[in-house]
Amino acid sequence: MSEVYATRRARLRDRTNAGGNATALVTRPANVRYLAGAAPQGCALLLGEREDLLVCVGPPDEQSDEGRPDEALRQHLLDGPGGDPAVAAAGLAAAGGADSLAVEEHHLTVARHRAIGSVAPGVRLTDIGGAVEQLRVVKDEEEISCLRIGAEIADQALGELLESILVGRTERHLALELERRLVDHGADGPAFATSVATGPHAGRRGHRPTDRRVEEGDFLSVCLGAAYRGYRCEIGRTFVIGTSPADWQIELYDLVFAAQRAGREALTPGAAYRDVDRAARHVLDSAGYGTGLPALTGHGVGLEIDEDPQIGPAAMGKLDACVPVTVEPGVHLPGRGGVRIDDTLVVRPEADGGPELLTITTKELLAL
Repeated sequence: MSEVYATRRARLRDRTNAGGNATALVTRPANVRYLAGAAPQGCALLLGEREDLLVCVGPPDEQSDEGRPDEALRQHLLDGPGGDPAVAAAGLAAAGGADSLAVEEHHLTVARHRAIGSVAPGVRLTDIGGAVEQLRVVKDEEEISCLRIGAEIADQALGELLESILVGRTERHLALELERRLVDHGADGPAFATSVATGPHAGRRGHRPTDRRVEEGDFLSVCLGAAYRGYRCEIGRTFVIGTSPADWQIELYDLVFAAQRAGREALTPGAAYRDVDRAARHVLDSAGYGTGLPALTGHGVGLEIDEDPQIGPAAMGKLDACVPVTVEPGVHLPGRGGVRIDDTLVVRPEADGGPELLTITTKELLAL
């Protein structure tokens, strides 16, 4: 992996050099992880003119399941636990003769930005912007492999839950059980707070589990994800509790399924983000459910569960191959419940079989 990290840092260096900066300071944790490997919490990465340096408060954890920092990267450990790696890194850049330093202003607080300026008074501070986030959009096959394994773990955890008795159990209890099963199957942990929604709560995006108990005739919607070696995937499914769903539940489910399929089929290299959103949204809008739909149809995933690209009606840009995204339309009817179907896929060209579906739990409307 050292060559991979070195290549990523070289690409960032090319961007910063093009902007007139020979040095750059990366502080956002996911960006440090992308460029330097699994570094201890709070580390800062200094891209120097001649050498790159990982500045940390303490040494890496030898027992970490998520890996270790790039072994080819020199580490600088602070003397005490109270120091700020970002401020220390800026001081090192100044001592090394840097005349400018590109920083991630969108991640730094005002106080931290001032502290950096105070230890490097002769250094011109500029904004690196979202340069690292842009590099992270297209994933290499090693990253996609981690997402694929995470998706398999999430599928396993969800499949086991569906085989258990659900009636009478609370949303909160089911969510905790899913998160335990994720870890049992090898996940670092949940990719985000697991959502379990029953009855009138079903179909809500980001619903926080409550003590409501599962009842016969409920819609049950579940959204979970596994983190594996730092990479995070997502899956969402909706089921019916009882022997058979009601007619209105079948109709609503079929509609959301059609919208989700339209969004998935629109995932081709070169497709505009907003066209993917439009493909899914049009199905629901045409059926009279345009009001109250989520702002986004999907989003990118990777080292963070919600990263670029954003798939929404106002999103600018086009998809590239090897970009993992979610497609997750849903409809919620106040007081009745609703449906949400959510998959993680990787954009692939038609010659390679089209979009690769990572989350494979059935999308058939199951009566549990």
